[in-house]
Amino acid sequence: MSIDFPKNWKQVVLEDALDALIDYRGKTPNKVDKGIPLITAKVVKSGRILPMDEFIADEDYESWMVRGIPQISDIVVTTEAPLGEVAQIKNANVALAQRIVTLRGKVDFLENDFLLFLMQSDFVQNQLEARATGSTVKGIKQSELRKIILPIPPIAEQKCIGKILSDLDDKIHLNNQINQTLESIAQAIFKSWFIDFDPVRAKIAAKQEGKDAEFAAMCVISGKSEEELKQMSEDDFAELQATAALFPDELVENELGEVPKGWFKTDLSILADLNVQSWTKKNCPEKVTYVDLSNTKWGVIQQTEEFIFEKAPSRARRVLKIGDTIVGTVRPANGSYAFIQRENLTGSTGFAVLSPKHKNYAEFIYIVATDKENIKRLAHLADGGAYPAVSYDTVLNTPCILPIENKDGVLNLFHKNVKEFYLLSASKFEENNILASIRDTLLPKLLSGEISLNKNMGSIDD
Repeated sequence: MSIDFPKNWKQVVLEDALDALIDYRGKTPNKVDKGIPLITAKVVKSGRILPMDEFIADEDYESWMVRGIPQISDIVVTTEAPLGEVAQIKNANVALAQRIVTLRGKVDFLENDFLLFLMQSDFVQNQLEARATGSTVKGIKQSELRKIILPIPPIAEQKCIGKILSDLDDKIHLNNQINQTLESIAQAIFKSWFIDFDPVRAKIAAKQEGKDAEFAAMCVISGKSEEELKQMSEDDFAELQATAALFPDELVENELGEVPKGWFKTDLSILADLNVQSWTKKNCPEKVTYVDLSNTKWGVIQQTEEFIFEKAPSRARRVLKIGDTIVGTVRPANGSYAFIQRENLTGSTGFAVLSPKHKNYAEFIYIVATDKENIKRLAHLADGGAYPAVSYDTVLNTPCILPIENKDGVLNLFHKNVKEFYLLSASKFEENNILASIRDTLLPKLLSGEISLNKNMGSIDD
């Protein structure tokens, strides 16, 4: 790609623009359950380092990192499987795995914040692709990586470009953190009601002490003290009282251990329908917005792809509706699941799509199906060699515990307690789509000099 960069920009080969290039390819660390987080190629995605789930022992850190210690703000680049994913190190004390290279720009010559986005630009990505080798799995040698050409503006422009793009990226990241918090709150309510049975236990304890059992359950459900309950409005108090009344005041023993009296073990098939609708040549739209397993991780659809239906992947067939839960059936331990919160999406046939039989079941289904213990269950049941998978029915048959009578009453109130968290999460997700669109539009224009910056380097010129 030929681009006319501004005359005051330099074009420099990568190795001449760096203070450090750290490469750990060819070495395999001994991994442990806890210790120093290990940055692997699979956790570098869409400009961020995802939560790390592999570690090396603290005592092995110095001996392992003899080729160089990564620093905060260094840029990591995946060199194979996949090639060219880029992110920035935000925390100290991390280790590097295979297929990862760390770059550090020269002081007062190449800003790491600028380098982060420059490495993601088409100008650099096309060079990585051109210099890569391999047919099935493409990778780039260090010697070839060092030859990549970088367009480098004056340091003041780099700082401004880096800040503009980083601010957008940081806002997207903050929204993702807010959504994670909202998800955690909803999961905590679920655990209290349906796993730990806290309202039931509160009633039992209150009865033993000769206190008002219902009042005790109301305190647990609301998180309020008795004095705070007395200050509630009449309507709010009545609603909370109705919620507390749905929980019994006795636990009984069964094969699962202690469960509330009148509650039973069932599975999601009583609440959800499986793979309700798929596109065919007769009913397909002209275009589809495709959700794939590889771009769906731990509750987040990281990106989608637009296709004309005739040219879409053959797996792009599942019709997704708001309120559906999708769970990847291939390699379920990878956490390819999400709660659908926008219209007009098409999912891979690699997903089991759970559609609620009533809209008020939606959040309960999602939390049960994607609970960490259930993901472990699915991973344990998966078989198939290189591509271990579970059947769609195995996902639908995820166990849960519900009352025999008034099942809908409990689920309706659970929906009412958590729906606002998911509505806010959906709004943050849509905001992120807009921010990402702005960032992705600005990225090539800023990095090519097409958009110039004003003299004070504080804003973009029209």
